[in-house]
Amino acid sequence: MSQKKIITTIKPHAGWQLLDWNELLQYKDLLYFMVKREITVLYKQTILGLSWAIIRPVLSMVIFSVIFGKLANIPSDGIPYPVFSYTALVPWLYFSTAMNRSTQSLLGGANIFTKVYFPRIIIPLTPVIAGLVDFIIAMTIVGVLMAYYSIAPTPNIFWLPILVVIMVTTSAGIGMWLSSLAIQYRDVKFATQFLSQLLMYAAPVVWPISLVGDKFGSTAQLLYGLYPMVGVIEGFRSSLLGQNPMPWDLIGMGSISGIILFVSGALYFKKKEHIFADVA
Repeated sequence: MSQKKIITTIKPHAGWQLLDWNELLQYKDLLYFMVKREITVLYKQTILGLSWAIIRPVLSMVIFSVIFGKLANIPSDGIPYPVFSYTALVPWLYFSTAMNRSTQSLLGGANIFTKVYFPRIIIPLTPVIAGLVDFIIAMTIVGVLMAYYSIAPTPNIFWLPILVVIMVTTSAGIGMWLSSLAIQYRDVKFATQFLSQLLMYAAPVVWPISLVGDKFGSTAQLLYGLYPMVGVIEGFRSSLLGQNPMPWDLIGMGSISGIILFVSGALYFKKKEHIFADVA
């Protein structure tokens, strides 16, 4: 009896398309391998290894505390400045690192996706998922700082997973946008470094959100929440430190823009996916 040959034809989808979750599920083992590889390569041949996940935010906290807390006397809503800045630095460093690595992911993975088929969307999503390891490690220092300054956790801490979802969704959306742009326009990878610095000072990392409301009014503060990391950072402070109530207005605005970034980023990535191998 002759066996039938199964032929699979791979061709781009017509028009705009969101993520194919069934296909991603089929390639979950590849995603796991690439995330593991991302983490391993990042700290390979380093002396301190995963300790860098703590060293980076801690050193930034020390510098910010001296420059902005002591010299500039920037207010911190009655919270000790080291813990005030550190609780913002942890989500911000995750977002910034995921954005930068995701932007360059297609350029660095061209030797893989030009030779074999797999869902290309896995490539920019890999740094976003792998960055959660550093994020979790860095979060342990928050507990140390809270204990040092005698800050007790509040029930708001249970809202923390929602903030993490917004943070990851926003990072993935921007990563899909910038990675698909960077492989076609190489200027993007250089501009991303500059953009990252601008976004940090535009976010309430070293200063409290109350300054915006005091100077420009509540409407401007609410519109400022369209920058997703604003609600995430202020939400982290409220859920962990409990000095201020949860900023649900800012979180709501940030959730809307974060979802828009994710959906539009996925649509644009899938639309441009067919040209990646040609321009890589």
